[in-house]
Amino acid sequence: MIDFELSEGIQNTRNMVHMLAENMMRPSARQYDEGEHGDKPWDFINMMWEDAKRRNRARFEAQKGAKKEAKSDKPSENAVMFANVIEELSWGDCGLYLNMGGGLGVAAVEAVGTPEQKERFLKRFTEGEPKWGAMAITEANAGSDTAAITTTAVRDGDEWVLNGEKIFVTSGKAAVVDSEGFVVVWATLDRSAGRAGIKSFIVEHGTPGMTVTKLEKKLGIRASDTCTIVFEDCRIPFNNILGSPEVQKKDSTSGFKGAMATFDATRPMVAASALGIGRAAIDFVKEEFQNRGIQIRYGISPYRMTAVEREVQQMEANLQAARLLTWRACWMMDQRQRNNLEASMAKAKAGLAVTLVTQKAVELLGPLGYSRELLLEKWMRDGKINDLFEGTGQINMLIVARRVLDYTREQLK
Repeated sequence: MIDFELSEGIQNTRNMVHMLAENMMRPSARQYDEGEHGDKPWDFINMMWEDAKRRNRARFEAQKGAKKEAKSDKPSENAVMFANVIEELSWGDCGLYLNMGGGLGVAAVEAVGTPEQKERFLKRFTEGEPKWGAMAITEANAGSDTAAITTTAVRDGDEWVLNGEKIFVTSGKAAVVDSEGFVVVWATLDRSAGRAGIKSFIVEHGTPGMTVTKLEKKLGIRASDTCTIVFEDCRIPFNNILGSPEVQKKDSTSGFKGAMATFDATRPMVAASALGIGRAAIDFVKEEFQNRGIQIRYGISPYRMTAVEREVQQMEANLQAARLLTWRACWMMDQRQRNNLEASMAKAKAGLAVTLVTQKAVELLGPLGYSRELLLEKWMRDGKINDLFEGTGQINMLIVARRVLDYTREQLK
């Protein structure tokens, strides 16, 4: 029997986070959207950081003391729990949610870092002031095609020397300027080796040769920073490489797959954020309709529905389909099952769903929905990013097609 119900623990946590989102995030959402690159929402960040430190300490100690023992009869719920927390925080405001400490760089170290690297870099996220870990992948000529990366890493004795420019780095300034964090940089050891030569490196805050040169002005998620980082003869310790420094033969992609493994963990969380934004839009539209005496009838024949009823229920169906895909990908993570296909499915569906749902929500409320008097237009702007970062919808659909058809990258481009 298939059970789609959340456990009592997850439901209780979800309810508590929802209250936080409603009472602390929603009231300040417009303020920080308007004040892009202004003051950070420190009240929110500090409060969430205290909770994050407790969770990080528990996870860090569990990983540190883990031994190969018989598996517990009770499976983990960590990923499903986190997805539900992210959905609620994004229902409050996804830009503020992205201001929370931690980040993609932390996920990268957790996914492919050695025990020594986890001890060295992740322990700092269990203590002290708020910190961020960013991920620097995209370049001017290497967006979806990460194999085209030109940033180089050259070994010089016991150090690596990085040179290149990374753009659209989420929370990059927060990680390397505003806190004692780090950025995980994707660079090539050997361009002639293609994808096999791509490796990821940890560059800590304050490292000479790393400079934030630009802050992006964005359509949405304006409460969070997105920046350009330049690396000029940037020297880092040799053991700051994630994975093996060996470059395999050209037709091997083991090193590249190690770097890409981070996305299997983070794409479902991006999908969860999209769910929160989409649900915010649907909830608001239904509330507005109710205030005007317009009821959405359920359980009747489609032929008896009004056009508005069909639109709203189609929006809800799209979002629920994306939610089930997301929970499935997260459940597989908790079961330690490979979820490459499912993570891309969730990300592609959720990114498309939130785009369609928020656009339709604005349309249903007409000029009022387009007005900045309401947050609806903001959710439409915020939602679009979920169809773009961590692999565009088209790229994730391509990944899904390859997995379903069992095609290689060369067979299906």
